[in-house]
Amino acid sequence: MRLGQYRTADAEDPWCGALIDDGDAVVNLPEAGAATGVHIDGGTTGLLADWEWRRKAELAVEYATETGVGRYDADAVSRAAPVSDPQKVVCVGLNYRDHAEEGDNPIPDEPVLFSKFPTSVTGPEDTVSWDPELTQKVDYEAELVAVIGEEARRVDPDEAMDHVAGFTVGNDVSARDLQHGDGQWVRGKSLDSFAPIGPEIVTTDEVDDPHDLAIWADVNGERLQESTTANLIFGIDDLVSFCSRAFTLKPGDLLFTGTPPGVGVYREPPVLLEDGDSVTIGVEGVGELTSEFAYDK
Repeated sequence: MRLGQYRTADAEDPWCGALIDDGDAVVNLPEAGAATGVHIDGGTTGLLADWEWRRKAELAVEYATETGVGRYDADAVSRAAPVSDPQKVVCVGLNYRDHAEEGDNPIPDEPVLFSKFPTSVTGPEDTVSWDPELTQKVDYEAELVAVIGEEARRVDPDEAMDHVAGFTVGNDVSARDLQHGDGQWVRGKSLDSFAPIGPEIVTTDEVDDPHDLAIWADVNGERLQESTTANLIFGIDDLVSFCSRAFTLKPGDLLFTGTPPGVGVYREPPVLLEDGDSVTIGVEGVGELTSEFAYDK
């Protein structure tokens, strides 16, 4: 199942939906669920926190497919971030060996964690923007993002994937001058709109092996990052377990799993983003996320 958040022209708030018919249509899960007598929360985070959310979503999709209730043409809706209100956005630094090496960083013995503020999360149709007087070194980072579906606290690695709802595509946009100048990474990683994700969440049952997916980044049509999640130093099961030993992961929390080599700041010459640039991040089987970049004028 592919889950996201969508808006119709007359709706102020996005609603959680499921993409069907090879992407040609979207089911409004709360609307179709209500018609069957099943309550489904309006947002994805609420859906994931609900008991038996998968079965409830499947029932809503089945009803919408049979009756047309809650079914919308994909062209008639706009996409919001598939999760717009995570409690936490947890990120992993230096999780591809060759990315650590390109920055002359030591290979970590355990995951290097940092965070992005939830206000940095934005959707697949939103512009990433920044004040050029605040930062002049904006960079891209292609990432596979795990979305938590069940609360995780002190879980073992062999149980960790049971707590993951699915995966989406993310761009860990980074203000390198702030990141490197501050001595820690939070400000440089957390500017508003610096965590675009989407377009949908692909549930775990549709991803055969999250540790064997091609991942890439195209900047203005030029391929600048290209790797595979097989090169992750710490797998998603280890990351979820590691995080859960320190803090509780809640439904809807986002886990950015790291970026491969080829980021702009380490290229010769550097490739840093400017007003009018376009970046497409792709993950095999999960989707492509295209973001437009602009100065916040």
